[in-house]
Amino acid sequence: MLSAAVAIAAGEFLAGLIPGARSLVLSVGDQVIDLAPSAVKEFAVAVFGTADKAALLVGIGLFLALFALGVGLAAVRRFAWGAGGVVVLGLIGALASATQAFDASPAVAVLPALMGTLAGILALRFLVAPPAPGQQAGEARGQGGQGVDRRGFLRAAGLVTVVAAALGGAGRFLQQRASAAASRAGFTLPRADRPLPLIPDSVMVDVEGMIPFVTPNADFYRIDINLQVPSVPIDGYRLRVTGMVDNPIELSFADLEAMELIETDITLTCVSNEVGGRLIGNARWLGVRLSDVLERAGVQRGATQIVGRSVDGYTCGFPVDAAFDGRDTIIAIGMNGEPLPLEHGFPVRLVTPGLYGYLSATKWLAEIELTTFEAFDHYWERRGWAERAPIKTQSRIDVPRGFAQLAPGRVAVAGVAWAQTRGISKVEVQVDDGPWVPARLADALNDTTWRQWVYEWDATPGNHQLRVRATDETGETQPRERVPPIPDGATGWHSIFVRVRQDG
Repeated sequence: MLSAAVAIAAGEFLAGLIPGARSLVLSVGDQVIDLAPSAVKEFAVAVFGTADKAALLVGIGLFLALFALGVGLAAVRRFAWGAGGVVVLGLIGALASATQAFDASPAVAVLPALMGTLAGILALRFLVAPPAPGQQAGEARGQGGQGVDRRGFLRAAGLVTVVAAALGGAGRFLQQRASAAASRAGFTLPRADRPLPLIPDSVMVDVEGMIPFVTPNADFYRIDINLQVPSVPIDGYRLRVTGMVDNPIELSFADLEAMELIETDITLTCVSNEVGGRLIGNARWLGVRLSDVLERAGVQRGATQIVGRSVDGYTCGFPVDAAFDGRDTIIAIGMNGEPLPLEHGFPVRLVTPGLYGYLSATKWLAEIELTTFEAFDHYWERRGWAERAPIKTQSRIDVPRGFAQLAPGRVAVAGVAWAQTRGISKVEVQVDDGPWVPARLADALNDTTWRQWVYEWDATPGNHQLRVRATDETGETQPRERVPPIPDGATGWHSIFVRVRQDG
């Protein structure tokens, strides 16, 4: 196990020295994410939520520990067996590193794995030393078992632990030395050319425990394919516009800043959001209209799909019409009055109203390609999700919480409803199997954000089920049938159970 720690630490150290090289653990983890079936990913999101990546890292750590334990037991019987086990780990790391090499050639990307393998074998040889000269194997076994001197092993183990910690720590430091965090800290977000007015109080319902209309950046959901947030400093940033365009262009961050900047309020929704789920958030975004950038490049006749490419290799795809039909599809640089947070795409991302994020919200944006739906399948489409997926009309109860214990009398039942680009016209609440009763809607800010609602319920003692459904501005009411998120988003009525206490 100590030898495995040295192997990983040596790989981390070299990854920090070589530009474009990546952490072995993160490369393997990202490869696991890429290869995992959609059903497995959905299970992970459903069980662990936004902690799914931490759970994967813990799983990788447990696997490494168990594998290393087996390698060590083999090595004290025959060193070649143990060395072979280290080589197997190294090959796994090399394959993952070559596959996940986005900023370096595969030949360069595998160097940390190769160095880690060599370091692991040397550490194993050092720890699983033969008996000292003049000492019989049986005597050594009497002291430490399996031909290893116990005191010598403890001294060697202490030295190896120090080396592993030093290499690992230095590697993490080197990998972060040119981080985007420093770039973001030194960047002052510019103002929009025509700033929006402050959000009025009338878009919010005055109910204790109700979520805010604007989701704080720290609370905004994060779903992506990375175990570690990509580090993209502003200096040297380039956005390429390629494919079916008359004039392929490349824009620096300064070029984007120099264009007209707009503010727009948009609610983003993840396609993995279950009925009543929390993978949704509302923010005020600052950025450049995507249409302005595409007009510079000149979109060719026949182009039907906009492909967004991230620095991590992720791709999304959505209709060209979404950039030109009047909605505020933007290349964003700001979120809620701050530069984009690192985990939300700093320095540049796409934001598209009305489409689930997996299609249209590429973070750490590196390239925009114009193509056709026939010519290219984006990342999640190749994994069984829908080619096109407009956000479905949905609603959620936020207050009270499920299984809450309530006092009898007037109870505020409140929540949010959304149908981005269509807007919400009505929300209704049902208590047990009673009639559907209209809730009071807060004012709508626009048709691309969620809408808050409240229903004043005269609660009577006993156990009750509360349901909610919404109707959008087209007259379409969300269906009752529960449908899972895959392939194009969940449907169904959100319901909760509560208990109302007896008087006194």
